[in-house]
Amino acid sequence: MSVKHALLSASSAHRWIACPPSALLSKKFDDSSSSFAQEGTDAHTLAQYKLEKLLGLPTRDPTESLSFYDEEMNDHAENYAAFVLEQVEKAKETCVDPQVLIEQKLDFSRYVPEGFGHVDCLIIADGTLTVIDYKYGLGIKVSSERNPQMFCYALGGLALFDGIYDIDNVRLVIYQPRRENISEYTVSKSELIQWAEDVLSPTAELASKGEGEYKAGEHCQFCKAKATCRKRAEYNLELAKYDFEVPATLAHDEIAAILTKADELVSWVSDVKEYALKEALNGTKFEGFKLVAGRSNRKYTDEAAAADLVIAAGKDPFEKKLLGITAMTALLGKKAFEDILGGLTYKPPGKPVLVTADDKRPEFNSAYEDFDENQGGNKS
Repeated sequence: MSVKHALLSASSAHRWIACPPSALLSKKFDDSSSSFAQEGTDAHTLAQYKLEKLLGLPTRDPTESLSFYDEEMNDHAENYAAFVLEQVEKAKETCVDPQVLIEQKLDFSRYVPEGFGHVDCLIIADGTLTVIDYKYGLGIKVSSERNPQMFCYALGGLALFDGIYDIDNVRLVIYQPRRENISEYTVSKSELIQWAEDVLSPTAELASKGEGEYKAGEHCQFCKAKATCRKRAEYNLELAKYDFEVPATLAHDEIAAILTKADELVSWVSDVKEYALKEALNGTKFEGFKLVAGRSNRKYTDEAAAADLVIAAGKDPFEKKLLGITAMTALLGKKAFEDILGGLTYKPPGKPVLVTADDKRPEFNSAYEDFDENQGGNKS
């Protein structure tokens, strides 16, 4: 069954709010699926089942139909369901009859033309409307703070229940287990509606007509036009003004300017190369380039037969090494892993990473400084 997607969906709101014309531009490109998208769909399907089962609702076990099901996905789904149940119990402290909606379609077309989306979980109670979004992705750590997608869901929730329940505040919760991330943010109903009227509605009008200014930035990552967008190219090609032949001559402010765009530059180049390869495979010719077979390594035609022959020759053909933490946890189960091996694990300090100043992590205390202090300041 095909699922209808809104042009100005909640899930893409962060992009079309930042770059209004990108919504219509993206319609020119075909939808493409990926293993990551399917994994996310499977994770949500399983999480919905676990939550419905925990709440005593009629449901069906989807496990056999999931392509990416594994113990990790199962554990995260169960923990998500337990987390939502905790939020329901909290709601009962101030409301005798809170409602829980799962995978509910929400309409926020009052502010966005034909705007709708599906929220993972909505808890409606007197005083507070709670919106919970289950993020299974491992790549980007998602924050609920002034999150446009969550704001749109909240507006849809208010359209359904404001007046039935006395709602003053909206609580937004991102549950992202693979990043150990539970992000919460509370906004007043009045502030949310003010944002919808001042920002969301006028921007949506522009986006629905393909009007407004193109703007490049981190929101380009999930745009279908990201590989061929001229504004994104201009944004990244600004780095061409720096002389890379003698990096040592760059001033610190020039290096800082490059660092500001480095990740997006790498991402953009990768997107352009991926797009060009796809087009070349479809017959497009790019001047100065040609398609060739890539490098490859030899493989066994029959691994079992190869192993038997090596064993017959008196040698051991197999590598033996201890399973990693994730694989061992899957083998033993979380509780057994902690009982048996909990005392033999540790988490080493992460490798230093240079990030922007607004990153919320504490500033790194240089190992060189620590070493120098421990040695009493001795230097050769």
